[in-house]
Amino acid sequence: MARRTKQRSGRGRAKTGLGLRIAGALLLVALIGGGWAWWHLHHWTPERAAFPMQGVEVGAADGEVSFASLKAIGADFAYLDASVSVFARDPAFVANFEKARAAGMPVGAVHRYDPCQPAGRQAANFVTTVPRDAALLPPAVELDMLADGCPVKVTDAKVESELMTFLNQVETHTGKATVLKITKPFEARYGVARKLDRNLWLVEDRVQPDYAGRPWTMWTANTALANEVSDQGLRWVVIQR
Repeated sequence: MARRTKQRSGRGRAKTGLGLRIAGALLLVALIGGGWAWWHLHHWTPERAAFPMQGVEVGAADGEVSFASLKAIGADFAYLDASVSVFARDPAFVANFEKARAAGMPVGAVHRYDPCQPAGRQAANFVTTVPRDAALLPPAVELDMLADGCPVKVTDAKVESELMTFLNQVETHTGKATVLKITKPFEARYGVARKLDRNLWLVEDRVQPDYAGRPWTMWTANTALANEVSDQGLRWVVIQR
């Protein structure tokens, strides 16, 4: 009886050991797979054959950036964060503008729109930040902030009418139609992509976006591209022709 008990105990320990080894192997596979998925996600860019024109969006949050190095890794153009709402300006805009131009890169400017603030004052902030220059790429307005948190209630209709005022004033200054950089939550709330006849710039990591209901011209395909140029990760943008 004692011998059989010892045999069963030995077999139990063997099964337990085998189970632990299997669990460990599965955990290792999961860790390797997760690590590869993370690496692929942060280093992925769309195929050049499908999107020959690729570039970046850059602002102060990206730290010190070498635009010559950006060109070396395949950036054909740069959009620079320029202004926000009625007063704020990206502190790196002037330096980035000069460096991008010196590197021979086509440059565009982005304003982050605030639906809580008057459109005319926002347009004034943009036009006093961004020079009038026919060589610039079309201006872009980033539409991601909602009016829900405004201190004074702003209706959806007011958001749309004020945005049109902003676009008209910026386009008068630049002489070019503005690109609408619309996030999924903003479009879901206001539906401006269907109402405003402007080129679209959509944002969605890795998956080609379809939330605007019509074709887009620009796409932020990776919001945190890992590379040797910036420790923070770059917003990688492609153009669809």
